Amino acid sequence: MTTLEHLLQIKRDRGAGYLLLVDPDKIDKAKFPAFIREATTAGADAFLVGGSLMLSNEFDETLKTIKENTKAPVIIFPGSVSQVSPEADAILFLLLISGRNPDHLIGNQVIAAPIIKRMGLEAISTGYMLIDGGNVTSAEFMSNTKPIPREKLDIAVAHALAAELIGLKMLYLEAGSGAKQSVPDEMIKKVTQYCSLPVIVGGGICTPEEARNKIKAGASFVVTGTVIEQNSNSMVIKEFAQAIHQS
Repeated sequence: MTTLEHLLQIKRDRGAGYLLLVDPDKIDKAKFPAFIREATTAGADAFLVGGSLMLSNEFDETLKTIKENTKAPVIIFPGSVSQVSPEADAILFLLLISGRNPDHLIGNQVIAAPIIKRMGLEAISTGYMLIDGGNVTSAEFMSNTKPIPREKLDIAVAHALAAELIGLKMLYLEAGSGAKQSVPDEMIKKVTQYCSLPVIVGGGICTPEEARNKIKAGASFVVTGTVIEQNSNSMVIKEFAQAIHQS
């Protein structure tokens, strides 16, 4: 079973999936193995690994540590071309379709593709859409692109449809790490009404209730990162997992 098939199986079995985002620059190495084991037990379905910047040299080591402490899928969520490693199960092969920066539409992908192929790393083609989260996020600044305005539902739908017609496998609606506001539920609902691709939603999701609302609106997967960095205990993860998973 491929990693993508595994994710879709999680959605079928649990109603939706909970993805935990790990930034190698923000981990406590001494506590990290135990954290991964506890997060898995608490209900995290998969781990995303990456960040807009990579100040440490711990990317491969972080992936290895996660793999050693969980059977859940470990997926690279690349912030740059340098974040590619054979230690992961798969990589989200991101096309920043909400922007018009050619580097993030095809340039970086052309550089990364031969490396990914050589590694035998599963690539999950994903339409990445930045949504205005009320402040300038690292993803917006580093990509040099404008996010889709929160109230422009039609623009979001058109981009999602383009991703589907191009043949991408998933959509990722991203308000950005540390966003003041998460992706609007109304936008998720509209996108999933018109587009059949599984939708990942992340950025600015601070409470289990908010995560649950994303699922009710139509999201297939919810990502948390910052809120877990600030409250890194298994009970918080368990509360998010219970809110996200549907019986």
